[in-house]
Parts: sequence; structure tokens; C-alpha cells
Amino acid sequence: MKTAHKPSITLWAYIALSLAWGSSFLFIKVGLDGLSPNQVVLGRIVLGGLTLAAIMVVTKRRWPRDLRLWGHLTVVGLLYCVIPFTLYAWAEQFISSGLASIYNATTPIMTLLLTPLVLSSQRLGRFQVVGLLIGIVGVTVLVAPWQFIGNPQGGLAANLACLAAPICYGFAGLYMRRFVTGLPYDTVTIAAVQLATASAVVLLLSPFTAMTPVTLSPVIVLCMVALGAIGTGLAYTWNTRIIREWGPARASTVTYLTPVIGVFLGVLLLGETLHWYEPLGGVIIVLGILASQRTPKVS
Repeated sequence: MKTAHKPSITLWAYIALSLAWGSSFLFIKVGLDGLSPNQVVLGRIVLGGLTLAAIMVVTKRRWPRDLRLWGHLTVVGLLYCVIPFTLYAWAEQFISSGLASIYNATTPIMTLLLTPLVLSSQRLGRFQVVGLLIGIVGVTVLVAPWQFIGNPQGGLAANLACLAAPICYGFAGLYMRRFVTGLPYDTVTIAAVQLATASAVVLLLSPFTAMTPVTLSPVIVLCMVALGAIGTGLAYTWNTRIIREWGPARASTVTYLTPVIGVFLGVLLLGETLHWYEPLGGVIIVLGILASQRTPKVS
């Protein structure tokens, strides 16, 4: 079953994805009130996987039998789900959900940085190099290394963890474009396989990583259901469609909107404080992304 090319549907998927991922950082923060980081990741991925498995059953889609596809999507599941989700959940024990969402905005810069390494046929143009350099400046401002001078705390490691997560996203998007895009499977099927493999990984690891005591409340349960079913399950069908239709670089620009949503929700609902260098770094990163998307004039 091959997905039809419908630009309007892709645009709506883009908007829905920005809302789902922008609110995910709030849901993670709330989930950590009663769960460990690994339990948040376990719940998020398994609930997302069950949501897509249910959609597969209801819509009578068939699971692929191509072992090569399952192998590729196992790699994608690790890089798009297991590793970055774990990094963000661990980091949000030490930093605000809003700051974590701003770090997510570095995904296009990371994608740009990794493009020549993963897609050897593509080289960076001069505008992309300039945009990459501007983005690096923005990341430096966002990390604010001066705040850690003489104050070696968990915050530095948390900032670096949030910086590593977009690297995973960037690599995963490029990997999908190289090995998955163009295969005769629709976006729901691709996302379902991706989350099935990710679920298998976290379930196998759970006896060693997710056995600490749990404290649940109605709010935590609702946040985890939203994080899993919408922010992970449905969101990855939207993300797969966008990558297929727009390419990984353009698809990664969804992170323009996620920090706006993430910061707004963090300040409004959690009373989080926003430091001056956080939005400044985010703005510089976005300027770098915009610069990288310019094309030379043909004379």
C-alpha cells in the first residue's frame, strides 16, 4: 500500500506533529513526578506501539515480511525513539521542560551536519555552511557554558544529553531517507514496525532498567497516555509521512514550532523560569537554519 501524494494532508500532519511534540516535554516532566526516566520511556514507547498496532488491526493492514525492512527500522527505532527519549527523560530531572524543547530545535542543524556523512552524494553549499556555523553559535549560547564555571553539577550533563538527542534524530531521518523512503509501505505501517522494534528493545531491557517503585496519579496517567498514544504513536505516522513527502531536512523544521509550544506550556503550567540566553540561543539557531535553506541565485 503506497501513500498518495497529498500536500494538504502533509501540511496538517506537520502542524499536528509540532503540537504533539511541543507538548511532549511537558508530559515527560509531569511523568517524572511518579516514574523513573526509564519507566517514562518504557510507557511512552509501548503505549505508542500498542496504538499503532491497534490501527494496523482496525484498518486490516498487513505487517511486512521483509526482514531487511525490519532490520533498518530496528536501527531507526533505536535512533528515533529509544536513545533520544531516554536522553530527554533523564535530562528533564535537572533542567526545565521548556529548555529541553528548545534543544529539540537544533535537529535541523544536526541533520545538516550529518548529511554529507550519511548521504555521500550530497555536499553542503556555501549557504548551508554559513547556516551551520550560525547554528553552532546558537547552540553555544543555548548551552551557556559560563554558567558551569566553578559549578560542576548535573546540569551540564543534562544539557549535553539534550544536545545528543537531536543528533540521533538527525541521523535517523537521514537513515530513513537512504534505506526506507521509496519502499512500498505506507506511513502507518512504517511507523508501526519502527515502534514495534523499539518496544521490543525497551521491554527486553525493562527488568534491568525500569523496576523501581511507581507512584501514579490521574494526571500522570493521562500525561503518559497522551505522550504514548499521540506524542509517540500517531506522531510517528505523521513524521514518516513528512519525511517521505518533504525530505529529512525540511521535515526537521517542525522543531521551529515545538520549542514555542514547549516553553509556553512549561511557563504557563509548571511555572518554569526562562533565562535570557535560552530564547536567544533558540533564535540564533533558527536564523542558522533559515540561512542554510537559502539557494544561490542563478546568473
